[in-house]
Amino acid sequence: MTKAPVLALPNFSYQFIVECDASGTGIGAVLRQERPIAFHSQALHGKNLLLSTYEKEMLALVMAVRKWRHYLLGRKFLVHTDQKSLQYLCSQQITTEAQQQWLHKLMGFDFSIMYKRGCENRVEDALSRRDEVQPEEHLAAISVPIPHWLDAVREEQGKNTLVQAIVQRVHDDDAVGPWEIRNGLLLFKDRLYLPANSTLKHDIIQQFHNGSHEGFHKTLRRIRANFYWSKMRDDIKAHIQMCEVCQQQKVEQLSPAGLLQPLPIPNQVWEDISMDFIHRLPVSQRKSTVMVVVDRFSKYSHFISIAHPYTATSIAQVFFDNIFKLHGMPRTIVCDRDPAFTSAFWKELFCLNGTSFNFSSAYHPQTDGQSEVVNRTLEMYLRCFTSTKPKQWVKWLSWAEFCYNTSWHSTI
Repeated sequence: MTKAPVLALPNFSYQFIVECDASGTGIGAVLRQERPIAFHSQALHGKNLLLSTYEKEMLALVMAVRKWRHYLLGRKFLVHTDQKSLQYLCSQQITTEAQQQWLHKLMGFDFSIMYKRGCENRVEDALSRRDEVQPEEHLAAISVPIPHWLDAVREEQGKNTLVQAIVQRVHDDDAVGPWEIRNGLLLFKDRLYLPANSTLKHDIIQQFHNGSHEGFHKTLRRIRANFYWSKMRDDIKAHIQMCEVCQQQKVEQLSPAGLLQPLPIPNQVWEDISMDFIHRLPVSQRKSTVMVVVDRFSKYSHFISIAHPYTATSIAQVFFDNIFKLHGMPRTIVCDRDPAFTSAFWKELFCLNGTSFNFSSAYHPQTDGQSEVVNRTLEMYLRCFTSTKPKQWVKWLSWAEFCYNTSWHSTI
């Protein structure tokens, strides 16, 4: 991850090399020039498992060539295989139905087959044996985080008489509804169960809330996905009401006035988006503005730090570097009347791509109200994260984007 990518782009001025191999249960292949260009691994099923070794190696060759036919058709290429008899594939007598069927699929390709010893065929051999049982020392390990409070939950459940009574019922009878014991922990509907008088509740709420200082509903959703205890809603609400950072940094929420006429509901993600700017932030790493882009359907957002002053050309480049490359060109864009959006260049650029603009005006939350809400939420995140060091907000922008995009939204 700290060096150049492993896979190279094809260079059509060089010769392609296809290396293929087959095992008892699968086939593997590599397309390469000086460096690997593509890998292919596929399991064998049904009657293909009953083929002979020669036929499986031939099947691997045919499938590899057909897989990368768009690279190989019309130019001469090499095929490396550890099946020596395949060198004479084009000159030997056809004796089986499989040979006749597969050779027909290779017609039109210009290639030469070269023998490569099995001990040198390591990559293809590994790809063809992905689904086979390997010795224990060759198994890949997956690391997972183990929260430090897991042992504390286990210890507290072991000391609580009510929890132990439920555990005993689970051991005596499996049909106990939503209760379950997993790794020595009592779970209720796949969530860790805590007794009502647990001393860990405050620490758990603090861990989930202090990471982003989100409101009651979003914090409740995060905790409820992992824990269960009686009167959870009341405990979380009381904690947030007493949170000093929230009291200092959050703004008062008021209901919008007037009759709302909302925009049509989108039908596809990243077809209808809204864009806005947050200006006049403290200069951090030469950036003082945040460009906020929100998908109106999924509520997924991107927060991009930019320098001020900016032009329509620079904003268009930022849009293509951060939004277009990930999600493509939107159908409509809701934005305010910022000079960058109303410029002739910006409108002409997107009109040529079939994108229309819905310009909003002040005090009309039915159009760009969503962007304003996201702006306010982002500002809340940054105030909570950098209240003592406001000029470091750029370092926390990615964390704010992660918190927002993983939180619960009532509209979806």
